[in-house]
Amino acid sequence: MCTAITYNTKDHYFGRNFDLEYSYNETITITPRNYPFKFRKVKDINNHYAIIGMAYVTNDYPLYYDAINEKGLGMAGLNFPTNADYKEEQKDKDNIASFEFIPWILSQCATIDEVKALLTKINIININFSEQLPASPLHWIIADKEKSITVESVKEGLKIYDNPVGVLTNNPTFDLQMFNLNNYQNLSIEKPINNFSKKLNFDIYSRGMGALGLPGDLSSASRFVKATFTKMNSLSNDSESASISQFFHILSSVEQQRGCVHMGENQYEITIYSSCCNMDKGIYYYTTYENNQITAIEMNKEDLNNSKLINYELIKDQQIFIQN
Repeated sequence: MCTAITYNTKDHYFGRNFDLEYSYNETITITPRNYPFKFRKVKDINNHYAIIGMAYVTNDYPLYYDAINEKGLGMAGLNFPTNADYKEEQKDKDNIASFEFIPWILSQCATIDEVKALLTKINIININFSEQLPASPLHWIIADKEKSITVESVKEGLKIYDNPVGVLTNNPTFDLQMFNLNNYQNLSIEKPINNFSKKLNFDIYSRGMGALGLPGDLSSASRFVKATFTKMNSLSNDSESASISQFFHILSSVEQQRGCVHMGENQYEITIYSSCCNMDKGIYYYTTYENNQITAIEMNKEDLNNSKLINYELIKDQQIFIQN
């Protein structure tokens, strides 16, 4: 399970927690403008926007989990079990496999308006990358510097939702996640007001009591509420350091700790990595479960006119600064 968010200060930021019980040895992967994207059912794209993100690279193909392109458009795929429904091929449609969806969008779109135009022709089809890598049930958050949308391929068809909160987790479907926020409109960052009874006096015995009832469990529905409340009330100054620090603090409010979600035998779901992308500057920041230090990779320091993938392995060992 995972959580993705957007965040704006002077610059614009996009990222996520990637929660799973195992790793595919993913890397920070930069796809330069002249890398040939080969697609199963539509024409290849040989020249496109440069992309940076987290991917599992196999057979020289980047299976992106989350990424941004050089124009400042971001996209992430999140687990969507039992609800994701991929289709058979359709004539007069762009038939795109789920694992191709992020490259297909980020290679040729710069804004949400361009994405929406492309989505009118898209059919997400039910094919696997390989026998060893079956299609994952996903839905997606896509964001430019001003707005975001959620895309879900379900039994009823392709659903496209405006996402005014800039948050996505997993199940249930996005419309139900948004409706569920109605149940928490009493939450506040202020001290609570006694609406219980004028005949009773209550003690405000702790700070933060205005948010009593804010979910704290690790389910996807609860994480959606908590991440939304935290993000919508979050404050930081406009510096890069303060902005990315606040971004990671928002994500840490819904991270998964080893031992709390048992997946059977000796497996436990954890937040394998957290990412924060500066959409304006093309910088990919990340932390890992074992390494709390923020590491940065800048897209624009690379030769973006190249045709070969550029990969950076994650720094997973804890980095501790010894001060004395």
